[in-house]
Amino acid sequence: MLVIAIMAIALTFFGGTKMVPRMDPATNTVMRDPESGQPVRVEVNRFLDSQNLIQVANNASYIAVMAVGMTAIIALAGIDLSIGSIYALAALIGAFALRELERTTGLMVALPVGLLVCMGVGALAGFVNGAMIVGLRVHPFIITLGTMAIYRGVVFVLSRGQTVSGFPESIQRGFFKLSVGGVQPVPSLLMVVTMVGGWFVMSRTVIGRRVYAIGGNEVAARYAGIPVGRVKILVYTIAGMLVGLAACMYAGYFGAATSDAGAGYELRVIAAAVIGGASLAGGRGSALGAALGAIVIELINNGMIILQVDQSYNQIVMGAAIVVAVLVDQAKRRPGRNH
Repeated sequence: MLVIAIMAIALTFFGGTKMVPRMDPATNTVMRDPESGQPVRVEVNRFLDSQNLIQVANNASYIAVMAVGMTAIIALAGIDLSIGSIYALAALIGAFALRELERTTGLMVALPVGLLVCMGVGALAGFVNGAMIVGLRVHPFIITLGTMAIYRGVVFVLSRGQTVSGFPESIQRGFFKLSVGGVQPVPSLLMVVTMVGGWFVMSRTVIGRRVYAIGGNEVAARYAGIPVGRVKILVYTIAGMLVGLAACMYAGYFGAATSDAGAGYELRVIAAAVIGGASLAGGRGSALGAALGAIVIELINNGMIILQVDQSYNQIVMGAAIVVAVLVDQAKRRPGRNH
């Protein structure tokens, strides 16, 4: 939170200003000069502009929702490299289902179908990952590296590299892109709901305590009677379901699903979890930290745009952030740090 505050202050002071149309809060339309008929424009801070702030939150929401599930996996001393491919697969199959409902105008039909299909596909893919890791007794890095390629290949086979669109208007303008006060806050609100739900499960339930116990010492957890295999499969399944939720948010907000959706998201999601305090050694991590980590990542992206830094440096900065977060984590774990 301190890092976010420092970044926000820096972007406020160094981001500069821009001219934007003034909106009429009563009608949510652009105000115009009564004499010339031209839009009335006002000067606002580039970073503190409400449109920019909500866009930062919305862009972070997709990563944050997935990072909550990834944090549970990392706390379990696992990893999932297929998360970007699951995201694309869930979005694509959900898009196919929503396209079939193109003529359906009722939100009560389109929204549940989209959520059910996307989250169901994500949960199934996560279950397959977990079952293979437990059943084959192979390191999750290897299993998810393989399924990353498999799921992405299925996406290209099903879509033939084409974009799938043509959703019912109710799924986009009626919900995910619903305008409130001139902004679209639904993805951000879903991020908050997921963060709170993840916090409750990880800190207030038996399954959460078991996740930390397995990540801290799997052998001791087995001797304590914890069903390690079942917990791992459940965690990977729930993480996949959250990926499906993020995929539905993405498809519903943008009104389309592409075959390259989620490309490179593995790095961003793992970075969000690690920056948020999850230990790659297992046994530590929180849903709140995952959401804050996603916001930090999006602030980096937003800051580079506002400061007009070449976007080619984005991956360099992201990688450096991961290295710094891991070094901080290692420093915390050194003997004598708790004294």
